[in-house]
This record gives sequence, C-alpha cells and structure tokens, in this order.
Amino acid sequence: MYAIIDCNSFYVSCERSFRPDLRNKPVVVLSNNDGCVISRSAEAKEIGIPMGAPAFKYKQFFKDKGVKVFSSNYSLYGDMSSRVMSILTEFSPEIEIYSIDEAFLYLEALNVDIETYAHTIKQTIFKYTNIPVSIGIAPTKALSKVANNVAKKFQKKTQGVFIIDTEERRIKTLQWTPVESVWGIGRGHFKKLSEIGIKTAYQLTLKEDHWIKRHMSVIGLRLKKDLCGEETLTLDDVVKDRKAIATTRSFEYTFSQYEDVKERVVTFAYSCAEKMRKQGSSCNLAYVFLRSNRHDQKKEQYRAGKMVVLPYTTDSTLVIVEEVVKGLKEIFKEGIHYKRAGVVLMGLTKVKQMDLFVNEDPKHAALMKAMDALNDKYGAHKIKIASQDLKRTWKMRQEHLSPQYTTKFSEIIEINCREKK
Repeated sequence: MYAIIDCNSFYVSCERSFRPDLRNKPVVVLSNNDGCVISRSAEAKEIGIPMGAPAFKYKQFFKDKGVKVFSSNYSLYGDMSSRVMSILTEFSPEIEIYSIDEAFLYLEALNVDIETYAHTIKQTIFKYTNIPVSIGIAPTKALSKVANNVAKKFQKKTQGVFIIDTEERRIKTLQWTPVESVWGIGRGHFKKLSEIGIKTAYQLTLKEDHWIKRHMSVIGLRLKKDLCGEETLTLDDVVKDRKAIATTRSFEYTFSQYEDVKERVVTFAYSCAEKMRKQGSSCNLAYVFLRSNRHDQKKEQYRAGKMVVLPYTTDSTLVIVEEVVKGLKEIFKEGIHYKRAGVVLMGLTKVKQMDLFVNEDPKHAALMKAMDALNDKYGAHKIKIASQDLKRTWKMRQEHLSPQYTTKFSEIIEINCREKK
C-alpha cells in the first residue's frame, strides 16, 4: 500500500503555525512580487477568492473581508517542509519526496494497522509543526492521489485520512473523481478525453488500452493501469534530474531601457547555469523571452521570445550568458515598458559533446567550480560577472512578509514566560 501525505494549504499553514490568532480566519499567500494568490485557507476559499487572483484587483476585497495577506516567505516554507519530511522518514524507510508539501510512503512491508498508523502520522506532524495534513492510501500511487483528494475534500467525515482498500471503494471513488483531477492528466489530455465523452476517472479506466497508448503514450497507459489497481508506478519512478531549468520573474519596476533589461536577463541566465551545474548537467539550447505589463493596457503590449542554439554543449555561465544576450538583442523592442523576462535552459545532458573545430576554453571549468564554491561559502550571488550590476541585489516586492522564524536568529519567535500576578 502507498500513502501520500499532503500538507493542507501549505504556505498558509506555515504562516498559521506561528500565528494561532489566524486560525479560522481567511488567509492568503501571494506569489513573487506580491503578484497573485498562490495559497488560500479554507475560509478564503469560502468567501470566493480564486486561486491566481491578482492581488491588486482584490486589494479592497481583502480589506473589506478582513483577509490576512502574506508575501511568500520561501525560507520559512522550505525549512518547515524539511521538518515535515524528516518526521515522515521515521514512519517508513521507503519515502519519495514528491514536492515541497507532498511525499509518498510505502507501507506494504510494515506490520501495522494502516488506518491507525496514518492517524498517528497525521497527529505527529501536527504536534511538532502545527501543519495539518491529508493522507490518501491505496494499492497504487495514482489511486493514493485520488484517495488524498477525498481525504482533503471531506475533512470532517474522513478526519483527513481515506483508504481505498476494496474494489467497491475503488470504483465508487473513481466514479466521483473528475478526470481533470487525476494525477498526470494535463490540459492536452483533458481536452482529448472530453471530446470523446470521458468525464470521470472511472470512465478513463474503461477505455481501450490501444486508444490510451495512442493518444496518451505509454505513460498514460501506465496511469490507467494504476487507476485499475495494477501497480505500475513505483517509488522514485520519476526523472530525478530536470530536463529544463528556468528562471522567470517579474521586475519590481517596469523597465524600458535595454541595459536595465539586459542586466536582469544576464542575472537570470547566471542563476539557471548555476542550478544546472548543481545537478551535473550541461545544455545546448537556451530560450530567452520578454513580456510587457499585461495589467497596464494603456501602454503598448508586447511579448517575444528567441530560441538560441549554443555553439557546443556547455555548463559555462560565460558562454550561456553571451549567447542569451545575442538572443535578447534580436527580440528587444524600443519604447516598450517591460515587466517580465525569463531564461530557460533546455537540451540538458550529462554528456559534453565537443565540436571538432570549436571548443570551450579549458579555463572555464575551473572558473565555474571556483565561482560555485565561493557562492556556496559566502552566500548566493556574491560572485558576479561583469555584465551584471555589481551593486545591485535583486529584491522581490514583499510588502506583507512574515518573520523568518526558523532560519534567522534575529527573527526567532519570542515567548512571554512572565508569571501573571
């Protein structure tokens, strides 16, 4: 049996963990630069705040409804995630951390009452972190995700734990589950399934294997079999290394000057290259894009992107930045007020295939190693390249940022232990 442990409204729960006064009140967490809503408490959902709601459009609504708003505090969320995952390792030797707020456990080898064990996991996590979780348990990973949806949707009835342990329950649960809610069903697959009248997860399991394989690939067929109770997706049955690495951000201000935009794009390319080296990869393609401010319709709207083919497979920041800047020059348009840009490195590989006539300067490898070591030791982005602004540090707009309770001594939580007279 597989269990998936999913933290409820994780970012909101992290904020509430240190603020008991926020319980039972509407709370939202905003994305980078306080852009849009990315996490909502149950109370925020009940009053009609949709996921992705632009913060500037809902500013008055938040005020009228008494909604507590937080900027993303990734240091806090990352640390709380590691605490939750550390607790989970005590309950099973076989664990797959799926995301910042989800993890799979394999329970088959454990000689325990599974339902009681699940409630113990839930209570232990809440005791030590104040993070509420939902747990779905089933014979396969895909079914455990479906079970988790039930546990989360019907908290009072399930008490946060739901187990698919019979064929009758499997069928009934799949008949209730919309096909678009199934793990691994993206927009493309959902559109194809809708066109032929498949609306529920159960209807998907009744579709012929050859159709599934033809229109949804082998992975889709494995998903169908998993939903049927036939185990095909095991722990860590995912690609560990990313096939693409991106850094895309909104600017804290709008920029119209080329040099300002260039500095940001160079910094994004630098960040991508650094992430890529950490997983031991190189790349042969880079994509750079620019976007105007879509929320300011009074100004000219513009969006453009350029795919750049690198001269050879490389992990050198210097080479990647040079080629990305060439692409930027082709798409930059004067007179536009730019609000967002991004760099995506693609064609990632573990193998460096050099060209017979054009090769990388052998000094680059040693230089990149030294740069990474210094940044690891003294802090991110301490070492920069000349095309970056050496005095500038990128800072997100975070007008509602909470303290970094667990990762910064100057912001550690304070408790008043004075005896009341």
